[in-house]
Amino acid sequence: EVQLVESGGGLVQAGGSLRLSCAASGASFDDYAIGWFRQAPGKEREGVSCISSSDGSTHYADSVKGRFTISSDNAKNTVYLQMKSLKREDTAVYYCAAAPSITRMISEYDSWGQGTQVTVSS
Repeated sequence: EVQLVESGGGLVQAGGSLRLSCAASGASFDDYAIGWFRQAPGKEREGVSCISSSDGSTHYADSVKGRFTISSDNAKNTVYLQMKSLKREDTAVYYCAAAPSITRMISEYDSWGQGTQVTVSS
């Protein structure tokens, strides 16, 4: 089973940028798709973006298209989420998770990291 550790969260002003990292271990990175999800207080967890480690295909939620970019470095077993033009509504705990293949269905992700807090101030 793959283990995931997120990092890179923090406090940033609206309009700023952050890059989140998701480091994977314990299994071949090429066998998984990695998704980024977020959960704001009082809200359900929602999908942000996902990437296939095998072919690099990606998906983005409409709310982040054009502002967030997901990428992977298979040599480092790490997936990144570059976030630009951050808005207050991007404030949430961000999680990465692994699934057998790329999908936007949260139920298909069976390995999760512990999360990293992103707070966007006005």
